[in-house]
Amino acid sequence: MLLKNKVTIIGAGMVGSTAAYSLIASNLLEELALIDSHPAYLKAQVMDLQHAIPFHGNTQVKAGTYEDVRDSRVVVITCGAKQKVGETRLDLVKKNSAIIKEILPRVFKANPRAVVIMVTNPVDVLTYLAVSLYPKCARQIMGSGTILDSARFRFLLSQKLQVSPKSIHAYIVGEHGDSELPLWSNATIGGGGIEKFAGLSAAAKKSLFNQAKNAAYAIIAGKQSTYFAIASGVAEIVGAVIMNRRTVLPVSHLLTGEFGLKNVCLSLPVVVGREGIAQKVGLTISPAEKKQLVESARKLKQVFRSVK
Repeated sequence: MLLKNKVTIIGAGMVGSTAAYSLIASNLLEELALIDSHPAYLKAQVMDLQHAIPFHGNTQVKAGTYEDVRDSRVVVITCGAKQKVGETRLDLVKKNSAIIKEILPRVFKANPRAVVIMVTNPVDVLTYLAVSLYPKCARQIMGSGTILDSARFRFLLSQKLQVSPKSIHAYIVGEHGDSELPLWSNATIGGGGIEKFAGLSAAAKKSLFNQAKNAAYAIIAGKQSTYFAIASGVAEIVGAVIMNRRTVLPVSHLLTGEFGLKNVCLSLPVVVGREGIAQKVGLTISPAEKKQLVESARKLKQVFRSVK
């Protein structure tokens, strides 16, 4: 079947519906289908989204079924239990791994060519679960990973340094969670190192990173969930696939020997295009960063073994 510029989002809660709105606003898609286990709620969400269409374009938005996966270029998975106050993302693993094991066979049975974007947490563990179930589709499977953490990091740096975040190239990598790490060794402004531009103290760097890392906990404490920024991140990934932009993004994906790491999914910058993970980016990082990255991978592998 011919694939359309179409996305199916599984899970129409706050993250799924806000991602849908971001995609409508981007005006990239022919069609957008949402699937949810609560029909009345889904109908209301879709109606509300449809009423936004005249302001942005003419994306066809519908309450969908798994039949919609057949001609979708991208499937975004946002369903599952959400993180509660006091919980870490890894606390969600058993609940949400069971849901993913039920959903993925239906997705790949309907469309073996679909690019799957995992957003449900713990995103790295669930992305590796998906890859382990469908190893031949590894390049088509990615998680939203640290795209949000990196955006938070760039925003905070922009506020500190009084430079547009679009002019700052800085990544948080590893787990989307407590063992993530900033790549200060690769952080640049206008091609020059942030260190030379700003001369940030060790205390300032630690504070900026901790604010980025712990932002979700602060937002969840205040309003129960995060959705605007991650929705924008999902739209960025989808756009890279749909338009074959070949954008460098820090998404969660299968490592195949980078920094000596295998059999784990975590975030490092990669080129994202029509086929999913189009190309790896060869990074040089400091010995201290490599040590932290290896520890992040060890922690994720330990959690995955509990799921398996």
